[in-house]
Amino acid sequence: MTRSEQAPAPTVERVEHVDVLIVGAGLSGVGAACHLKRTLPHKTFAILEARESLGGTWDLFRYPGIRSDSDMFTLGYRFKPWPEREAIADGPSILRYVADTAREYGVDSAIRYQHRVVRAEWSSADARWLVTAERTDRGETVQLTCGFLFTCSGYYRYDEGYSPEFPGSERFTGELVHPQHWPEDLDYSGKRVVVIGSGATAVTLVPAMADDAAHVTMLQRSPTYIITIPGTDAIANGLRRLLPDMAAYRLTRWKNVLLQVGIYQLSRRRPKLVRSLLRKMLRMQLPDDYDIDTHFNPRYNPWEQRLCLVPDGDLFKALSRGSASIVTDRIETFTENGIRLTSGQELTADIVITATGLNLLPFGGIDLVVDGEPVKLPDTLAYKGVMLSDVPNFAYVMGYTNASWTLKADLACEYVCRLLAHMESNGYDQCVPERESGVGEEPFVDLAAGYILRSLDKLPKQGTIEPWKLRMNHLRDTLTLRYGPIEDRVLSFRSVRDRRTAGAA
Repeated sequence: MTRSEQAPAPTVERVEHVDVLIVGAGLSGVGAACHLKRTLPHKTFAILEARESLGGTWDLFRYPGIRSDSDMFTLGYRFKPWPEREAIADGPSILRYVADTAREYGVDSAIRYQHRVVRAEWSSADARWLVTAERTDRGETVQLTCGFLFTCSGYYRYDEGYSPEFPGSERFTGELVHPQHWPEDLDYSGKRVVVIGSGATAVTLVPAMADDAAHVTMLQRSPTYIITIPGTDAIANGLRRLLPDMAAYRLTRWKNVLLQVGIYQLSRRRPKLVRSLLRKMLRMQLPDDYDIDTHFNPRYNPWEQRLCLVPDGDLFKALSRGSASIVTDRIETFTENGIRLTSGQELTADIVITATGLNLLPFGGIDLVVDGEPVKLPDTLAYKGVMLSDVPNFAYVMGYTNASWTLKADLACEYVCRLLAHMESNGYDQCVPERESGVGEEPFVDLAAGYILRSLDKLPKQGTIEPWKLRMNHLRDTLTLRYGPIEDRVLSFRSVRDRRTAGAA
């Protein structure tokens, strides 16, 4: 083939263009597409998903007992009532809900699977992004352009969970499993299982495996606050019998929002009181001689890390039956047959599960470039928890750490739709939050969880004043994102046509 016969390199003019490009087809990405279809149906969009199926977290995790760690009346979409009786739902039910929503709103046809976005380059001259994605099924690269880039890819790496280096782990002759990569053929019936960790995954796995395993031990370095909630919401199911589905759903949603906000605020303002209440609840659910001081007495105050929920007290029931136990200690080394602890105790195990957390990956690990300059995320400030300083036509979904993820995701999507409508009605094709001088910086997330602390240096910052301050308060965010004015002192709007006209003159 001669040089003149070779296919030309992709250019902005030749590649496919959409108004909005959504990255990720999980709970957030499907929700973003539905919001667009509902409020701006004339906008063109595509969804690029790195994996081969939709659902994100709820398709990736397949370990026993996988379930929501928030009630589904707030984890569900604002516009789509949660249809089932269970308030704390299992993973397959949540995945089915996401898939049904995508089909109902016709956004499933817009998903392009096995497209991993690796780079996005903004051109102010053209007011558009050039987005590069790898086709993981074909080993080739594709490009698209878009007027607005909306990342809904979550906050952690899907291909790799966090596993600390355990001394002697290579000597262990049993099976070593991370929940993020659960083997389909893992048989734990009659086996001795040790689950390392004390977070949401561990407290889910232990009772789920306890009935079939010979024994399950939760090995924790330090305790976590754990609270029992009902697996079903009696008020919600009662309202369903009296009211139309949407009315009952919205009432239940706000009831649970207020409950979440109330518990969080009380925890931060009266931590000793909340600690005492949680301890009393534990004492009611565990045997009289159970060592609560060792196994359920965290070194931090409530909600400095996320509060773990257990539906209907299933963890405490397993502990009371003796089919599961908790050991609070540190690992000295793995052995051929299990784990030796620093106290000298040895835990014999056929299977060890490392429920040790996630590896953060902000914005899907996409390399962002603005007018030829790489964006350094730690140098940016979060604007209203939805956009980044000095990054045009870009938004992201980052859910709450102190409440249901989707509460914030819905608000972020509503705000982006309002922003796009405002730009369209005023003839703008570029918007960017311009960083103010003199604004102080704070960590992006005020949560002392290990997976957050390990990655703070990779995240944007938040500011000390509005609109750079992240409140993690759904009531305040509702006023700001759903009803507040779009234009303010820092959000700048421009039109390419205006600049071109000025240049020609």
